[in-house]
Amino acid sequence: MGHLPAKTIAATLRDIQKSEFVLPAIQREYVWKPSQVVRLFDSILRGYPIGSFLAWRIDPETIAKFKFYGFLKDYSQFDRRHNPDLDLPDRQVTAVLDGQQRLTSLNIGLRGSYAVRERYARHNTAHGYPTRRMYLNVLGEAAPNDAGLRYDFRLLTDEQIRDSAEDEAHHWFPVAKVFDATTAMQPMMELAQLGLGNNGFAIQVLGELYDAVHAKESLQMYEETDQDVERVLDIFIRVNSGGTTLSYSDLLLSIATAQWKERDARDAIHGLVDALNSTGTGFSFSQDVVLKAGLMLAGINDIAFKVKNFNTDNMAVLDREWDAIGNSLKLAAGLLSDFGLSDATLSAKSVIIPVAYYLHSRGLNDGYRTAVAHAPDRALLRSWLLRSLIVRGIWGSGLDTLLRDLRTVIDDHGQSGFPMTELERAMALRGKSLAVTDELVDDILDLSYGGARTFAVLAMLFDHVDTRNQFHVDHVFPKSQLDPKRLREQGFSREEVEAFGSRRDRFANLQLLPGPENIDKSATAPDEWAARTYPTSDAMNSYLTLNELTELPHDAAAFREFFEARRRALGDRMRRKLSSGVTTQAVAEEADEYDSTELDAALDE
Repeated sequence: MGHLPAKTIAATLRDIQKSEFVLPAIQREYVWKPSQVVRLFDSILRGYPIGSFLAWRIDPETIAKFKFYGFLKDYSQFDRRHNPDLDLPDRQVTAVLDGQQRLTSLNIGLRGSYAVRERYARHNTAHGYPTRRMYLNVLGEAAPNDAGLRYDFRLLTDEQIRDSAEDEAHHWFPVAKVFDATTAMQPMMELAQLGLGNNGFAIQVLGELYDAVHAKESLQMYEETDQDVERVLDIFIRVNSGGTTLSYSDLLLSIATAQWKERDARDAIHGLVDALNSTGTGFSFSQDVVLKAGLMLAGINDIAFKVKNFNTDNMAVLDREWDAIGNSLKLAAGLLSDFGLSDATLSAKSVIIPVAYYLHSRGLNDGYRTAVAHAPDRALLRSWLLRSLIVRGIWGSGLDTLLRDLRTVIDDHGQSGFPMTELERAMALRGKSLAVTDELVDDILDLSYGGARTFAVLAMLFDHVDTRNQFHVDHVFPKSQLDPKRLREQGFSREEVEAFGSRRDRFANLQLLPGPENIDKSATAPDEWAARTYPTSDAMNSYLTLNELTELPHDAAAFREFFEARRRALGDRMRRKLSSGVTTQAVAEEADEYDSTELDAALDE
């Protein structure tokens, strides 16, 4: 392995622009956050080293055997997260094995843009991801900050630049203009045109940035020339597994990419992740979940993320079965959406894996979601799934062991219907019981508005709700009527106001309402809204019964009594609805026969 002559940042980015530096398919995608990009530019301007790079010189005959990608220039968390495909000519190129994140960040900051979702913006709309470009404040250094940054680099939107036009403490200079400059005088002329030609700090900082980009040969690169892909893959894994920044799934995807023959593993897996996450109102399943599901649905015995499990034989099976695996995962995501779940309410992403395995093992298709004949089976699956999301810790530690147990149960008992009872028995033996206890009931009754588990509990308790339609978690007694200032104006004491505040967002004051009804309800007193919405006695009684409500409060004075009464009623409803029939005694009897070697294996894992 040789050492290449040092290069400037500008020369390296021009090589990227000409596709002389490329990315092998074994590389993961770009994952750096804006704060990391800003820190990199701060380091460059301060003259700090930013680490060495590792490259692989690829001969033309090797290029034809593998897939390569270009570097991102304009990154968007919404729709431009994947590196562009490259159709390389028959010539020698250099693939970057280590340093992709840094080089991509330089390419984005000096030549392109970065779009990240704004806080509270919707996941599935483009306008929630405004385009940002890198700027440097040329009027002064950064304010004191915990990150230890000296220079004020920021990724800003066009709107932020317009809003800062009158800010006398900042002038945001586009960093891309420094890269585009062919001489050191061009940025100085820009400053003169801006009326900053005599500003000593601006002149100094732009001059130093120009030198850092165009003059200093600061990028050090080692080069591997061997054309043996197994050796290169081994180097890549060793380099990237030394720290914690690259996940095992990234490494294993690299191996799959190198070994799959029928398709491009990178495109297939990323495409499936995108398809799953665009289901319904949106999810955020990760590459890890999809790869773990692939191992499980392909029938590979050991589903742990270990390099030995991504051997040639297992990868051949995964490659061959990928279309069927993808269809089962898409069907599972569709069911989760039908159950009213989304990214905001799905508290454990791994739950999709056993659901997909059940669907896959029975060869079910999209008709399962709507066919009347499958309705009882869907109800069992829904009940088990939602209860597994309600109980804390089910999908946490020991996941691989739990998934293997669930797969065995489905293989043995799930060929004609969803084996809810058998699954729960196996889970209880693993210490992951879905049994209803007083502690669980109290835990649920303390859930709050906005929590991920809250929707799942409401959907489970009130199964008359057709979650295929849009339902909102609604305050039975309006939140606005329990505003502290409003309560004080009504003469309530500080202690009473605090008591109202502690109950306002709690589970006993929540219900599921269709979206239009919730909007119509707004801040109206519950009794008045219900009387208007359900004008007949039959309609009113049905609404109250279905939602475990008795008398609806008209004002805050009646809220506390209503809250305590509904809390007791909901506790009783939970004990009735969530009971699975798998008793503690039955589990204890089976545990006496439990093979201790299995426990040892679980502890080892």
